[in-house]
Amino acid sequence: MKKKHFFARRDFLKAIGYGAVTGSVFLNLNEAKAADAKKSEKAKSGTIRFGLCADVHKDIMHDTDARLKTFIDRMNTEKVDFIMQLGDFVRPYEHNQGFLDIFNQFKGPRYHVLGNHDMDGGFTREQTLKFWGVQDKYYSFDQNGYHFIVLDGNDKRTDHPGGYPKYIGPEQIAWLKEDLKNTQLPTLIFSHQGLGPDSGSVDNAQEIQSILEQANSGKTGRVIACVNGHTHVDKVTKHNGIYYIQINSMSYYWMGGDFRHARYSPEIEKKFPWVSYTAPYKDALYAIVTLKPDGITIEGIQSQWVPPSPMEMNIPEDAKYDRFRTATPSITNRTVKL
Repeated sequence: MKKKHFFARRDFLKAIGYGAVTGSVFLNLNEAKAADAKKSEKAKSGTIRFGLCADVHKDIMHDTDARLKTFIDRMNTEKVDFIMQLGDFVRPYEHNQGFLDIFNQFKGPRYHVLGNHDMDGGFTREQTLKFWGVQDKYYSFDQNGYHFIVLDGNDKRTDHPGGYPKYIGPEQIAWLKEDLKNTQLPTLIFSHQGLGPDSGSVDNAQEIQSILEQANSGKTGRVIACVNGHTHVDKVTKHNGIYYIQINSMSYYWMGGDFRHARYSPEIEKKFPWVSYTAPYKDALYAIVTLKPDGITIEGIQSQWVPPSPMEMNIPEDAKYDRFRTATPSITNRTVKL
């Protein structure tokens, strides 16, 4: 944890020069005290607002810079307390620096979650984190009377079956248990892959749920919700007293090769060949979350499909395609009670 540095008044006067001490200086000090008092009061109230985006997929969609800028501009206007991207964000190519610079234009704390696609192209987790300017794969922080945990669901099992790993390894589990034991604050957990009972969760989701539920049975901080991306769906599930919140992709729903469709110009389709595998959303999807002692409010974006929608693509009547029929280009406005 970074240490706070205190500036003695005499050092302050010496630094600016005794002759420069005017009424405006003391006015600025009073304004600073007032701002600190306001922050302190907000912390006491147990209210925090933060912005979330998930699965932007810079290296698949052609217009991700514009989508991300829409999100950042709104978050700066709303003056949320922090922002977080929930993975599948951007790979560490040099030509992607401009995209990352947009995210860094937010005037406040910015947090990252590792997604499974953020290492595509042969990159390691460490290379991606370094590009983002992040030190740890998993970590926690406190703000406004709440505890926030970020987990990395990309560990590999000893019996890894192939494909993208989706697992919370033993070292990370030991850290999670210790972190939960050491907080007295209500806690939210963020990850890319889900931790709940829904499909798309990490392979050892039941083990993680057991750890969280055990923490809730003690006298330490209470885990109230887990929030993830990855699935590109808009859904909330409550399981054994914990909410599992899935945040929809900022950009699209994945259709796959069987349902490829060219929705954009030949130039775009050539430069971004994977975009035809998607059903894109017309607008950037993201959420503003307000957390209070009595509930979580999610303010989302409701958009439309870039035509044709999945429902207009003559999807076969087969249960394996049901997910296409339930996909939505939106993040629902909702409040869940605690």
